[in-house]
Formats: sequence, C-alpha cells, structure tokens
Amino acid sequence: MSLIQSLKPGGKHGLSSKESRDPIGYAVAALNRLAQSDLIDRVGLRKASEQVVFSATRSGFKAATTANRTFAKAGKKGKQGVRAPAATPKGVFDLTPTEDEQMLVDVVTEFAEEVVRPAAAEANETCTAPEALLKAGLEIGLPILGVPESLGGISEERSAMAGTLVAEALAKGDMGLAVAALAPGSVATALGLWGTDAQQQTYLPAFTGDDVPAAALALTEPTVLFDVLSPSTTAEKTADGFVLNGVKTLVPRGAEAELFIIGASLEGEPVLFLVESSTPGITVDGDPAMGVRAASLAKLTLTDVAVPADAVLGATDGTTYLECVRLSRLAWCALAVGTGQAVLDYVTPYVKQREAFGEPIAHRQSVAFMVANIAIELQSMRLLTYKAASRAAAGKDFAREVALARKLCADKGMLIGLDGVQLLGGHGFVKEHPVERWYRDLRAIGVMEGSVLV
Repeated sequence: MSLIQSLKPGGKHGLSSKESRDPIGYAVAALNRLAQSDLIDRVGLRKASEQVVFSATRSGFKAATTANRTFAKAGKKGKQGVRAPAATPKGVFDLTPTEDEQMLVDVVTEFAEEVVRPAAAEANETCTAPEALLKAGLEIGLPILGVPESLGGISEERSAMAGTLVAEALAKGDMGLAVAALAPGSVATALGLWGTDAQQQTYLPAFTGDDVPAAALALTEPTVLFDVLSPSTTAEKTADGFVLNGVKTLVPRGAEAELFIIGASLEGEPVLFLVESSTPGITVDGDPAMGVRAASLAKLTLTDVAVPADAVLGATDGTTYLECVRLSRLAWCALAVGTGQAVLDYVTPYVKQREAFGEPIAHRQSVAFMVANIAIELQSMRLLTYKAASRAAAGKDFAREVALARKLCADKGMLIGLDGVQLLGGHGFVKEHPVERWYRDLRAIGVMEGSVLV
C-alpha cells in the first residue's frame, strides 16, 4: 500500500472525516507520516552530515531517448476528463496560508533546508539530481499534488495555491533541485487540468503509482527574441495525426523523461502536444546552462516526430497554451520568492558577524539599507505571487496578476541575487558560499518558460 493510499479514509492511517474534506488534507497527512518514517533517515534529513554525495555527470551527453516505458491506451476517446473544482473563495482579501497549508510549508521547508540544500552544490557541479532525493520527493506527494483525488491524486480543489507554497519552500533549498523534483508533477497537473478521459486514464496511473516516470513541460526554444506565445516548433496535420518539427531547450531531466508536453504552432495557433519519449525522431542533447543546473537541462530536437490525433492536450485555439504559460510563470515566480528568501536568510546573519574597521558591516547604513531593500522587494514579490495563485485556484482570471508578479520577480529577483553577492564581497564570488549559485539561478526567472507549473 502506498503512503498516500494508506492515508485515505479506511486505510491503516486513515484521516478523520474533517481531514478528508480538506483540499490538501492528504498532502499534509502524508508529510506528517513521512516525518515519522525512516525515509528521512535514509536520505539524511535528521543528520545532514550523513547526506550521501551523488555524482553522475550529465553535461555533454548526446543520444536518442532511452526510456522504454509503454503507456497502455485506456479511457474513452472524446470524453472530457475529470476536473478538480475551483477553490472556495474566502470572501475577504486574505492571503495568509491556512493551518494545513502552513503545516505543508513547514515540512517541505525542513526537507529543503536539511536534504535539498546539502545536496545542491554537488548537484550543481554534476548537473544531475540525486536519485534518493527525487524519490523522497515522490514520498511526500509532489507528483500528485495537482491531480484530482478521484484520479488517485490528493487534490479535491484546484491546487495553484498549494503548489505555489510548495515551489517556494523547495526553492529555499535549491532552485535547480526544486525544478527537477517538480517537473513530473507539472505534467501530471497539466493532465488533470486539460486532459481528456483517455489521456488521463492512459498516463496518470503511472504518476500515482510507485514507479513515477520523469516527465517535462517543454516550451522554451533557442531562438533570438524568443516569444513563448509564437513557438517556432511546428505541427502539421496529417491523415493519421500530426508531425512535429523543431527544437526545445532548457528541458528539465530531458534525458530520462518518458513523457513530454511540447508546445508547437498548429495552423497559426500555439497548441500543447503529449509526446512519449520513445517516439521516433526525438534526439536529446545535454544543455547545461548558467543556472538551474541541478535540473539536468537538455535540448530536444524533433525531426518528423509523428503523434496520433489524440495527442493534443486541451484546446487548439491557443487558450489552453496561454493558460499553461501563465501557470508556468506563476511557478517560476514562486521559485524566485523561495530563492530570494534563501538569500535574505543567508546575508542577514553574515553582515551582523562580518567585521570591517572594528565593527560589524551591518552597522553601515549602506549595508543595512541594502538588506532592508531585499526584504521589502521580497515581500512585494510574495504578495503579488500569492494573489495570482489565489485567483488561479479560485478559477478567476489571473492574467493581470501573474503578469505583474512575473515582471516584479524577474527584475527584483535578479537584483536580490546581485545584492546578495555584493553584500558578501569577495565571498560572494566564490563557490564556498551558495549566494553565487542563487544569483545564477535567479537570472533564469525572466528567461525560462515552461518546465514547471502549478
């Protein structure tokens, strides 16, 4: 019996009726159960000094995809899939996390600080995420956080807010590892939001089982002045379905992914396609970047990749694609907030302890004001991101809110990273301190599209 199954009513560790009605009750209970299990001992949560060093370089590889999983076709063609209902509005402007959401944040934050962060430096160098860390992410329900409960997930309502909180908490440990851990769940969430019955019954059982496949959302392209809403990757209609041609870049865990959601232009409109990695014509190249290196970024080259007619995910008029872009940008905003918080938490004690001219540098107004500005901008980023997430969860239009959040997070996130390096002086430039890595990661917020969504 899986951890989540054991937490459902009637299971060995069943929830109360009140917990079973809560939209994230299963997630919280799962995390509490994890805290009592020996899993955290196996990955070094209780003793960070026992963290195993994982080393398996992914830079420079070039190969066809090697994943061989076969997704058995199931479900009824043409039937609409299951949709989680919108979250119930509170009726007041209150972005404070609920008690259960805060419990979720607390446990994931502990996991990020004591497991993710110690593994981050090595993962950054090798461009790969530790397998044990990814498995621990599966145990706490990351792949099924946005999957409707009726389909084997843990979401009874739209989970944009919970997903935002989780992304922020994970990013406090490391943005690259957060992206690697969240990528499969992003694909599962997309299937829960827009998949047909046949698509959900075919693919979601793999994400709700014990052997969760790596998967990725591929929207970014290596073109000058890239516009995510006008992808250069093309989809041509054929008698049997569609043929895709193009290149996607910065795809997390691309070499091991078994399922992709790929954005392509179909008759002038951007459309999402489900593409299994075993489909002929897909080639993967290592694509290590300046930041987010632990996510094992890759470049996909699609050459006459034939997919069936039912590979289209959602609508073909561009509306589904646009919503996907907005939810992805929301996720990146949450990652920026989490990484920015890590910077603030690191530099604050540093400037109080670091002495120059006989006193802590925090006594200098220029230093104190810089730290204060980080805190001010970070809180602004957080509030805009939470507001966009709450509207998305309630099924309301959040286009304006997510646009504002992304603009602020892209601009101020980079500034926070820059100020963090500046406050550490020479220490900010060396790898002994993690701030230089956080600075490189924060540069990705205004560049990367897709990869993750909430």
